[in-house]
Formats: sequence, structure tokens, C-alpha cells
Amino acid sequence: MTPERQRRMIRAAQARTHLSVDALWTRYFALGGTAGPVELDAFLNGALDLPADQRDHVALAVNEYLDSLVGDNRAPYSRTIRTFEPEEGPLGALTSLLDRAHLVPPDAAPAAVDEAARRLGVRAVIYLADYGKQTLVPMPGAHGRDRTRLSIDSTLPGLAFRTLQAQSTVADDGQARLWVPILGGVERLGVLDVMVDDEPDLRDLTLLRQCWWLTHYLGHLLVALDQYGDAIDAVRRSHPRSTEAELIWHVLPPLTAGTDRVIVTGRVEPAYDMGGDAFDYALSATAAQFAVFDATGHDLGAGLAAATAVAAYRNARRGGAGLFQQAEAVHEAIARQFDGRLYATGVLAELDVANGRLRYVTAGHLSPLLVRAGRVVRSLEGGRRPLLGLDVSDMTVGEEDLQPGDTIVLYTDGITEARDDHHREFGLDHLTDALHRVFVEPVPLPEVVRRVFGALLEHRRGSLHDDATLVLVQWTTTGQQDLDPQVLARAVPG
Repeated sequence: MTPERQRRMIRAAQARTHLSVDALWTRYFALGGTAGPVELDAFLNGALDLPADQRDHVALAVNEYLDSLVGDNRAPYSRTIRTFEPEEGPLGALTSLLDRAHLVPPDAAPAAVDEAARRLGVRAVIYLADYGKQTLVPMPGAHGRDRTRLSIDSTLPGLAFRTLQAQSTVADDGQARLWVPILGGVERLGVLDVMVDDEPDLRDLTLLRQCWWLTHYLGHLLVALDQYGDAIDAVRRSHPRSTEAELIWHVLPPLTAGTDRVIVTGRVEPAYDMGGDAFDYALSATAAQFAVFDATGHDLGAGLAAATAVAAYRNARRGGAGLFQQAEAVHEAIARQFDGRLYATGVLAELDVANGRLRYVTAGHLSPLLVRAGRVVRSLEGGRRPLLGLDVSDMTVGEEDLQPGDTIVLYTDGITEARDDHHREFGLDHLTDALHRVFVEPVPLPEVVRRVFGALLEHRRGSLHDDATLVLVQWTTTGQQDLDPQVLARAVPG
């Protein structure tokens, strides 16, 4: 549409509203308009042109007022009149994604996204984070063939993934695009490359919100599809995986979860050769229960012991058992199954999300850390019992009163005992320093975990030879805001 034709149609619509120029300008300014009343008057009368985005702001101000005039004055029907499935627009995109993902294998996801994006008037390509959280891997459909991996640490799409903030850019070839985070619940899965026809669309808040709806639903869809096929796993897997690592991956819960009172996020490395570490959690309206386990050994037997510990813990927890009974159930399962050949250390804890009361048992494991106001303030030394699988006559439960915003850090010795080329351990000091350096930045809690592992891998020159696990549990009502993707994209030149 030409600027002049748009101006004439805006002028005609304004005439139907009977709005004065001053009244229209007030509405236009409230929507983010930058022209003054005199300039607006000159534009309406054809004496001055406005930039395309400002013309659109004027049109939006007029249209919103027209909508308000109709409001409840529409003629009533005797019953509710239901509409047919929309063909275009955001609801059309979501219903299309729903329909096309029904009874299809995981590798059909890109085709479903292609059609959903078309109904939004854009084109899109899925990028998924590899399991090591180092690169974004394309999963192209009709668009984006022959694309390569993108670094999470050094690219604009990676920035969108790291910060959960949509990013926009215009490439050298003139292609305008949005990079919108994809989440499965609140777990970061990747980003969606949304290609638009016109550069002003990058500043269209309505389109940004619609893209967030699309990626949010897409994230749930990818999680569901991944359960009955290998195509999504194949995209995210960048190295062969050991049998014990395969076992642990299917024991772990989603790596990030949250409620309105608590956030839990964790990671186990090396992603393709882990064996003896595992963690688990359960969230409810009243409590957050969580545990980490580290089985002795580094082979498939250790993986079986870790899986046994998680299974016994879940079973006891789901049966309503308290901390004493949960720890005893894990102990008995390991003792019975491995008869003294394997043991496990662990921390089992329960947080009352109403008042911040933490109760915990540390079974031969490293003491949890308490982070307050971005600093590690102390280790939690209470609640002791020996190794799980080793009989014990006495066990205590530790208690701690948390303050809003406090974070509990659980970790295994694969972090503190990791050695560099000079045989120097990463140690508790390096872990504490890494936590301090990341917590000072306003990043989502899962990004804290990713960056701490980045520091660990830098210490180890990129590879780990022992299982390393880090789990963060934050008692908060504000940290959840960082897990909700921001729709305000930051424009970056191509």
C-alpha cells in the first residue's frame, strides 16, 4: 500500500470517529507516537508525510477507537454464534500447528512450523541447543537448507537463547529476522528464526507477541514429540553417547522447572559419557522436594546404581514418605541390589515454599551451599548420615530458614575435584568464584548453571573425565520473570 493511499484511508476512518486532531494525537502519543500535534494535523491534511511506523501508530489509534465505539453495542443473537477455524493470523497459526502435529513423527515438526509461520505471514526455521549447550543446531523444513550450527556464546541467536530476550537484525542481503527463544515449559530448547518481509515488522509488538505464542506452544510440542522418536534427539546430539549416559538421560527430569514460588535447574556432564550422577525433584503448591545422587564407580554399574537411587527416591516421595523414609528407601534399594559392591552419596531436601523452611539430609556427600544476594554465605553442615547403601544407626535432619531470593546449590565432587593440566583442582574456591561472577548479572537461573559449567570446562580445557552435577534451587517470586521470554526485540545491524 502506498503512503498516500494509507493516509487517505486513515483520514476517512478518522472522519467516522469524529475525533478531533488533539484527541487523536493523545491516543496516538499513548501508543508510542513521536510526531507532535501540528505534524499529525499536517499529515492528515496531506501537507506532510510520516514514516511508515508512525503512520501505523496513527492507524492503530483510529482503529482502537473505532473498536471501542462498537463495543457492546453489537446486535445480540439468541444463542452463542461460534466461528469456524481461522485460516490466518495467530489463532490460525496455533490451530495449524496443533492439527499438523497430530499423529506425525518428530521429524515432521519443521513442516508443521512452516505452515504455522505461513499463517502468520512469516517464514521460520527451528534451531535446537545441543546437549552440551554450546551450539544451536538447525532443524530446517522448507526454509533454511544447508545452514550450519551457531555458537551460543558469540552470536545474536545465542544471545536470545542465553537471555531469553527476542533479538532482531537485518542481514547484509536485506533479510529482516527475529530470533525468538523456544521453551519447553521453562526449559530452554533453542530459538526460532522468524524471517519477515519488511524491516518495520521487527518493531511490531503484536507480531512479537504472536511469535512468542508460537514458540511457547512449539516448545511443548517438541518435548512431546521427542518421547516417541529419535529425530529431535539426533539434531541435539553432537557426539556418540555411552550406554550409561543414555540410561541417565532417561532418568533425569526436565533440566529446568518452576512455580510461582520456586525455580529448580540442573545439569549433568559430560553430556555424552556420564554414568554415576543423577538428580530429581518434585514441585507442588506447598513444597519443593529435590535430591542429587553420586554413585561410586564410573561404569554402567554406577549408572545402574544412580538410576536405582532415583527410582527408590521417587517411589518413596510419591508414596508420601518424609526425608528419613526417603533416605532409608534409597539406602535399602542400593544395599539390596548391589550387596556392598556399590554405594552412593547424596543430598535429599524439602523446602516449604510458603515460609522458606529448608530441611535436608546429607548422606556422605559434599555440603550444599547457600547463596544470598548473589554471594555464597556458607555451607549447610547439618543433617548427616553415612553413604547410602551402608547401614547406619543414626541420622539427623538439618534445617535452615531461607530468605526470599536465596539459592541452594547442590553439586558433586566431579566439579570440585576436576583438575587442570597442572593437576590443580577446580575446588570449592573456584566454584564459589564462578557463582559470584555469574550471579552478579541479571541472567535466568539456567544460564547461571551453563556459565558455571563454562568456567569448569575452561579449567579442564573443554573436557571432563568424571561426572559433574550442579543443581540450583531458588526460593523466589521474582526470578520467574527471567524465565518468561521478553517480547521487546533489540534491533542489531546485520
